[in-house]
Amino acid sequence: QVQLVESGGGLVQAGGSLRLSCAVSGRLFRVNAMSWYRQAPGKQRELVAGITSGGATNYADPVNGRFTISRDNAKNTVYLQMNSLKPEDTAVYYCAAKVTNFSFREGDYWGQGTQVTVSS
Repeated sequence: QVQLVESGGGLVQAGGSLRLSCAVSGRLFRVNAMSWYRQAPGKQRELVAGITSGGATNYADPVNGRFTISRDNAKNTVYLQMNSLKPEDTAVYYCAAKVTNFSFREGDYWGQGTQVTVSS
């Protein structure tokens, strides 16, 4: 069983910063691409940022230049550093990972979500 556990959400004023973490654990062979998504009330879940196992990154336009995704492969952990936060960044943030198991099959796994609230 593979688990993703997120931490680091909370309440912050506009212009502030937060750092989210997501640790992958369980019976797994390798963690491949990892991503952060978010879902605001009444809106669809959207991709925020992604990072490959080799470290290549991509960002959604609204966060490009303000957010930074990184990973520690030794810890199977992905981070999202969020700077210059805006009220429109308020959402539940979800971690996602593509994980290869010991049968060498890849599956998609999700964390439980962590709330980020940015006050104006």
